[in-house]
Amino acid sequence: MSQKILRGRILTFHAEPQTPHDESAHLYIEDGALLIEAGRIVACDSYAAVRPLARAEAEVIDHRPHLLMPGFIDTHLHFPQVQVIASWGAQLLDWLENYTFPAEARYADPDHAALMAGHFFDQMIANGTTTSVAYCTSHKSSAEAYFTEAARRNMRVIGGKVLMDRNAPDAVCDTPQSGYDDTKALIADWHGKGRALYAITPRFAITSTPEQLEATSALVKEYPDCYIQTHLDENHAEIELTTQLYPDAPDYLGIYEHYGLLGPKMLLGHCIHMQPREIDVMIETKSRPVFCPTSNLFLGSGLFDYEGLRARGATCAVATDIGGGTSYSMLQTLNEGYKVLALRGQKLHPYRAFYWMTLGNAVALGLEDRIGTLVAGSEADITVLDARSTPAMALRMETCQSLAEELFILQIMADDRAIAQTYIAGEAQKKQSAV
Repeated sequence: MSQKILRGRILTFHAEPQTPHDESAHLYIEDGALLIEAGRIVACDSYAAVRPLARAEAEVIDHRPHLLMPGFIDTHLHFPQVQVIASWGAQLLDWLENYTFPAEARYADPDHAALMAGHFFDQMIANGTTTSVAYCTSHKSSAEAYFTEAARRNMRVIGGKVLMDRNAPDAVCDTPQSGYDDTKALIADWHGKGRALYAITPRFAITSTPEQLEATSALVKEYPDCYIQTHLDENHAEIELTTQLYPDAPDYLGIYEHYGLLGPKMLLGHCIHMQPREIDVMIETKSRPVFCPTSNLFLGSGLFDYEGLRARGATCAVATDIGGGTSYSMLQTLNEGYKVLALRGQKLHPYRAFYWMTLGNAVALGLEDRIGTLVAGSEADITVLDARSTPAMALRMETCQSLAEELFILQIMADDRAIAQTYIAGEAQKKQSAV
């Protein structure tokens, strides 16, 4: 079996950095190397230590002076919204009605779904994202397109067909029974097959009747190893309508609590306007709040309280939320995340930002033994970063004095142009622009 060595500056985290100057949470090797075989990392060390471990014929790919990092992980985004991103002028509920639902109706066509899946994963790879956790549409064909294209590229992905049976056009609604049946079939076809994992996906309480949430509860009991993903407390109008639809619930989270959906496998998008009881329940159940800064700003939804939730013990994830989010780039997502938190009097330092979009998100997914790190045995999903990828960045880098400063330049100034290459299971997959 063939081997390859990637040579460059190695950066990988093994713990969450506690301060802006915490040098103990990561491994940095100036002249490092990764030995890759059969889609996994066999060794991570200095080039001098790794080269003798490889066979003489192993291919050496020299990425110096670029940084080699674990591939980025995006924990909340909507695959069918690739042609909805940058739609002007509405808050959440109007935005869904005017833009999202009409676009999602087209995914009943398997050919359209397959075409868009190709574009979607092209964007993931171009931006250094190697794992996505995605909502598909209510159509079984959309999830099939998502998983099929990911399998073709051998990508580690999580996703699911949306469950929604009310408060949306008929073209994007299912029924409690069809949603249940389609989800079971998709789980059988895809969950745990290759690098795919399934997320049971009620869109949010507004678009699911109690009957559908009962069916969702049954699915969660039948498939406890599947993920669950939905939305929570994103927008004041959303919360008001939700509580009208479920008047007996103590609060928004109480709806999901009642149907037994909460737990470490639950990914809750947004979590901006949470009540004290909701925070208590989230912490008790170990459910995962997901910070989506660009969409929260774009839709005017509000400011995520990262430090407040973290202080309570929450394991927070971070995500682009395409297409309410405005960039496929996790770097730009953490740029906007820095600003959101600054408005709350909080500071997102670069070590924690890069931890968050790699190992931190892997921990939130319970996949830290497979992705988010460059340790031996991990899946060989790797992002190669060029901090001098634009003239403005190159000029700024002339005065860079430390690794942390370089990371902050990447966090604030970089986009897809800073991704020199993206490796999926050890194979280079980013298309290089023609000169």
